[in-house]
Amino acid sequence: QVMPLGEKAVKDADLLERGAFLRPDTLANTNKMELFVFPNDDTEQVLLCARLDNLGKGASGAAVQNMNIALGLEETTGL
Repeated sequence: QVMPLGEKAVKDADLLERGAFLRPDTLANTNKMELFVFPNDDTEQVLLCARLDNLGKGASGAAVQNMNIALGLEETTGL
């Protein structure tokens, strides 16, 4: 889904933490990724930011699984 948003719309949609930071918890447990493009007409540059729900994939998931094994828990606890 592509959402063309200006600064006001981004703030109104509660996409920013304290009005300045992308909220890290917005995509928790969703398996989704969001891309944000912030253009700067004065410098003719854009800032591209991505927000990804990555817990449970790759090294972070392996670390949780290994910790569970070491603690005698079910391997998938917390994943």
